[in-house]
Amino acid sequence: MPGLSRRELLLGGAGTLTAFAAGGLGARQALAADHALTLASLDHAILPDKTTRNMMSFAPDGPPPVLRFRQGRKTTIDVRNSLDEASVVHWHGLRIANGMDGVPYLTQYPIEAGQSFRYDFTPPDAGTFWYHPHCNTLEQMARGLTGVMVVEEDEDPGFDRDLPLNIRDFRLGGDGQFIEFFKARNAARGGTYGTVPTVNWSVAPVYDLPAGSLVRLRLAVTDVTRVGSYEISGGEISGGEARVIALDSNPLPGPVAAKDIILSPGQRADIALRVPDREDEVVRLLLKRPNGDRELCSFRPTGQSAGRDLRELKPLPPNPVPEPDLANAEVLEFVFGWSPEGDAPQASICGSLGYTFWSINRTAWPGDLPGPFDPLATLKLGKSYVLRLRNESPNDHPIHLHGVSFRLLRSNKRKLPPMVTDTALLLEEETMDVALVADNPGDWAFHCHVIEHQKTGLAGFLRIDG
Repeated sequence: MPGLSRRELLLGGAGTLTAFAAGGLGARQALAADHALTLASLDHAILPDKTTRNMMSFAPDGPPPVLRFRQGRKTTIDVRNSLDEASVVHWHGLRIANGMDGVPYLTQYPIEAGQSFRYDFTPPDAGTFWYHPHCNTLEQMARGLTGVMVVEEDEDPGFDRDLPLNIRDFRLGGDGQFIEFFKARNAARGGTYGTVPTVNWSVAPVYDLPAGSLVRLRLAVTDVTRVGSYEISGGEISGGEARVIALDSNPLPGPVAAKDIILSPGQRADIALRVPDREDEVVRLLLKRPNGDRELCSFRPTGQSAGRDLRELKPLPPNPVPEPDLANAEVLEFVFGWSPEGDAPQASICGSLGYTFWSINRTAWPGDLPGPFDPLATLKLGKSYVLRLRNESPNDHPIHLHGVSFRLLRSNKRKLPPMVTDTALLLEEETMDVALVADNPGDWAFHCHVIEHQKTGLAGFLRIDG
């Protein structure tokens, strides 16, 4: 339709909205999708002998499935919404076309109850990713709607097994039922923590792994709040070793010890584990805490040792993320902090927490509404930028940018690892410079991944004009 912008087309008349909500039902739906997800309510036991009612999943009968794709190969996913409320699905960390990004009104109309939407995209990057709703975000994620995605490299790096670990808390009372998902006083600070830590919807699960084998652990922190330090511990006596080989889907320049791995909501870590040779040498994934470490899960060697060595693994190839031209990069500044006095967020089909506590550049996001809204900044397609991210609060903010990956440059408080990411953890009163090439056109959500912060104002979007 010549003469209409992408936003005008998306947010146009009722007929256009219906077409977007249906995901282009018709000729392109004739073939079955590669994957199918059903957003559904269910009852499921998280605590022993106590069934938690009214959980949510991307499957009607259990935890969200692990989705596996191949780098550089197109995939299709049919999403059916069997909930009694609207939703969408965002593919966290994937640099895909804007129309498939899964943000209500910004990229698509919400998928209402009983409707379906077909997502199709080609993942350009390999690594560990995850998926979650971006509508009624806090409650739907808190009830269970977070799943892990794996994009496999073209060439097998040589592991014997690949084990995704969906790490998240649930807010449950002693009876196994949900308690209030957030407290307002916590939302205005660091966020409201869960009460029951889980891995793959289980409390302290034990995974049996062949002794002496090489296993790729894919840690994905899909929690709504917790920033934590993680460690792989145990098994060193009989040959067990663990090395971090990738963070946030991007390979590190070289492997590092799997200790003091700081991960915030939305972040991921790939760990190469050499399973110990002896069956009594159990390895543990620990959440480090001042009042005592918590065991999240454990890995138990079984059988005769396979005698593998970490040096047998092939290095992970870098993802095709463009290198920014720092000499000619434009600097854009963003301030993350408390919100000025203003109106409460407006009611939306995608929910509201009823408060405005946070802002970006002194402007609080009003909620998931049709708009139109102005971008925080407009970037020119193909140009390099340095984003100066300044946290003026005493709370941590994992800042996530959709659609584009960026390189960490410098901080006023610490030495940063030389890594490419999509989520930058800003510590208390930290200023961080990150660099990117604006290589993906569209309106891209830009927000804190502590969901209470996001849903009370700490969100916006960047426009890449092409």
